[in-house]
Amino acid sequence: MTSTSTFQIPGDAARAADLRRVKRQATLVLSGTLALFVVAKLLLHLHPAFGFVAAFAEAATIGGLADWYAVVALFRHPLGLPIPHTAIIPSNQQRIADKLGEFIELHFLEAAPVQAKLREIDFGAFIADWLRDRKRSDDLASFALSLLPEAVSATESSGLAAFISRRVMGQLQAIDLAPLAGSTLHAFVAQGRHKGLLDDLLRIVHRTLNEPETLAILRERIRAELPTLLRLYRADKFVLNRIVASAGAFFEEVRNDPKHPFRGEFDRMLLAFVDRVGNDPATAGWIAGLKRDLLARPELADLLRNIWANVQNFLARSASGESQVLRNHLAGMLARAGELLAADAELRGEINGGMVTMLGRIVAEQKSGVSTFISDQVKSWDMSQLISLIELNIGRDLQYIRFNGTLIGGLAGLALYTAEVLLRLL
Repeated sequence: MTSTSTFQIPGDAARAADLRRVKRQATLVLSGTLALFVVAKLLLHLHPAFGFVAAFAEAATIGGLADWYAVVALFRHPLGLPIPHTAIIPSNQQRIADKLGEFIELHFLEAAPVQAKLREIDFGAFIADWLRDRKRSDDLASFALSLLPEAVSATESSGLAAFISRRVMGQLQAIDLAPLAGSTLHAFVAQGRHKGLLDDLLRIVHRTLNEPETLAILRERIRAELPTLLRLYRADKFVLNRIVASAGAFFEEVRNDPKHPFRGEFDRMLLAFVDRVGNDPATAGWIAGLKRDLLARPELADLLRNIWANVQNFLARSASGESQVLRNHLAGMLARAGELLAADAELRGEINGGMVTMLGRIVAEQKSGVSTFISDQVKSWDMSQLISLIELNIGRDLQYIRFNGTLIGGLAGLALYTAEVLLRLL
């Protein structure tokens, strides 16, 4: 049962006092008309005018009593007597509850009025303003980060991480790299980016040839191939210098001449390689084998485990507040998202439309449940407390019905008595 405090509203004490005052006044008026009727009847022999007074007072008393009965019958049995069709509200609590829930479902939760009301709300602007508030963005970022460690732990303990890992590895194994590599290289060549690559290669080779270590190795190889007589005349140094100088001149010539024949040969060689990568089964098999070997390497698994462990450690430090990097970045990202949303009227319109559709669907799906909830709540109320609440709020107006009934009844009685007197005179 619902407690009395549930129905208490500020100002109830003042309304209760006012209701008691009006009830006393209505009762005094009813007592007054009854007393006036008795006095007028007693004085009727003194003057015929007292007949009009008695008629008015009699009808006023009857009208007042009838309206008193009607007002009391709404809430309780008059004088405590179990008169049929009295205590109307308590007797019909179950039916009132069902009809109230049905009325709200049919008239308040219909799709058209609900969607019309939802369209009045600018959800997009609310979200934008909420996100732009830096404190709210910081709080949201902190809350999101606080959930991450538990989410990661739950992912591992539930086997979801292992499942995802297997799925990812399966997808990687299923990817045919040969067509992908062929199309990528073809786009690379079509855009002319291989020309810069050739220049870089020539520059690297030229720099490598002139390094002391490289020169020493080449000179030793040349010396080993020369006859003994030529070694005595240090022909190896001469040959090496000529080779390096010729190679350097050639590299410089290719770099400075965009139309050098070597560039054409390089283009043809590269295009042939691209075609072979994309279309040659042997090359495709070699690439697939390379991919399988790479994915099967234990070093790759160790690397992934180390990366995952570092990610977990970073998330834990971010959640505990030890590291503010991720929190500040996430909060700034949320605030920027709010700024962008505030400046994008079209996006806000799409959000509003989506919210109207989603919430409208939720209301449509749940309105029968709302109706049942309201009905059950009304059925569970303590009717004596509910009646007290109703009387406090509308009882004063109901008491004025008694005043009106007394006055209207009296005037009606007076009119009828006057008509009766006139008919006698005729």
